[in-house]
Amino acid sequence: MSAYQTQMMSFIYIWQEQKDQLFFVYMEVATLASKIKEKARVVAMDLRGHGKSSTENDLDLSIETMCNDVFAVLKALYGDSPPAIVLVGHSMGGSVAVHIAAKKTLRSLAGLVVVDVVEGTAMASLVHMQKILSGRMQHFSSIEKAIEWSVRGGSLRNIDSARVSIPTTLKYDDSKNCYVYRARLEETEQYWRGWYEGLSEKFLSSPVPKLLLLAGTDRLDRALTIGQMQGKFQMVVVRHTGHAIQEDVPDEFATLIINFISRNRIGPHGVEIPGLARPKPAQAQGQSPAQTKS
Repeated sequence: MSAYQTQMMSFIYIWQEQKDQLFFVYMEVATLASKIKEKARVVAMDLRGHGKSSTENDLDLSIETMCNDVFAVLKALYGDSPPAIVLVGHSMGGSVAVHIAAKKTLRSLAGLVVVDVVEGTAMASLVHMQKILSGRMQHFSSIEKAIEWSVRGGSLRNIDSARVSIPTTLKYDDSKNCYVYRARLEETEQYWRGWYEGLSEKFLSSPVPKLLLLAGTDRLDRALTIGQMQGKFQMVVVRHTGHAIQEDVPDEFATLIINFISRNRIGPHGVEIPGLARPKPAQAQGQSPAQTKS
């Protein structure tokens, strides 16, 4: 059982830039937040059915509903004038980020980062998902046992990350006297195909700088392989990790995100990274714009 198959849902991230500071909004608090907060302020956001969020229908995990939820949060935070935003999503959260970007209605969208989700692999895994979900451990006598199970089972490889993120995925069931999963994924099968169908083309068509982080090159499907060869997006394979890259190597993940923002000069000043040279303006080098090679 691969970590990729068991972690259908995880994170949805939104980078926001305002008053020369970067804000990181995400679905679950993870270890990487402590790494990024040196360059950013961190705000936690739960998607419906996750963490401590509560809605009239927590099982409505249709892609449209989840996209609308994110838009509603942005509306509540910034009204009609949101700052520059980079959407970053992992696994199912990655599909939400891609669908939001593909709508092209978020005018301040400045970048898109998708973490270890590819249409071809995800669609192929759906036929096995009910079996996988039913085969995983369903009850835990304590949160510590759940953390131990997640690390021993390989879904997470970083014990510090597991101690932060696993408790938010559980709730205590008084009738069973144990902890159970908060998100009832097995009851949301009707929405699964909608998360991933057409995802590669939507990702490629998003008119912003794009970064795809993968745990292995075997996850790349045909459309993305062609797009990567054509230079339509940046791809980084993060070795020695499982599906939850942001959990397994939070330091490296944080650096990749910050470098992406700096490289693409998102926001009025971007993020200054020590040792990362920034191109000088053409006129400062004694050249006119017409003389500068692209």
